[in-house]
Amino acid sequence: MRGALFVLVMLVPAGAVHSDDPLPSPEALVARLQTGGYNIYFRHAQTDWSQSDDIGQAGDWTSCDPSRVRQLSDEGRRTSRAVGDAIRALGIPVGLVLASPYCRTVETASLMALGPVETTTDVMNLRVAEYFGGTEAIAETARLRLAQRPPAGFNTVIVAHGNVAREATSVYPDEAEGAVFQPLENGGFAFVGLLTPRQWQDLADRFAAGASGQH
Repeated sequence: MRGALFVLVMLVPAGAVHSDDPLPSPEALVARLQTGGYNIYFRHAQTDWSQSDDIGQAGDWTSCDPSRVRQLSDEGRRTSRAVGDAIRALGIPVGLVLASPYCRTVETASLMALGPVETTTDVMNLRVAEYFGGTEAIAETARLRLAQRPPAGFNTVIVAHGNVAREATSVYPDEAEGAVFQPLENGGFAFVGLLTPRQWQDLADRFAAGASGQH
């Protein structure tokens, strides 16, 4: 299934390119991330689907009131912390943390505790695209973000929504999954892999075990 997603993201969106290289293993992907140079796009962590978004006007999406906007569940909060812990344990350098202004994305990014969180409408939920020039306008600003190179030696973390990733790249991460994109010299980007919350944690555990075994 992941291989099929790889082909789609390389062929469909503007700015992305096709590669015949196979997707790296999770271990190899982490090794790449440890050197920096990638954009890691997380869909916000698990939410309470008994809640729903009631957006009546611009700015309503920032509300953390569960009666107005869908929020993270307790599981989502635990997952956010655990993924952030794993990224730090793996020694993955993060220079910039961006999030859609929705409360659930900002909270995910904040609980990951990878650095100060900067909000941006470049990766805004497509359900409110009418406020930002429409679906394609947001997809294009999201692609530009994915094509932007992080500072040397660092990665950029972007926390946003599944519908934006699907529209801009054809990769559709589940809640709390992180899709990794590599900016390219030509101004485009390539999808190079995806890690689930469980994979982040398992890799961190193995990394810690390996480090302790060297002493």
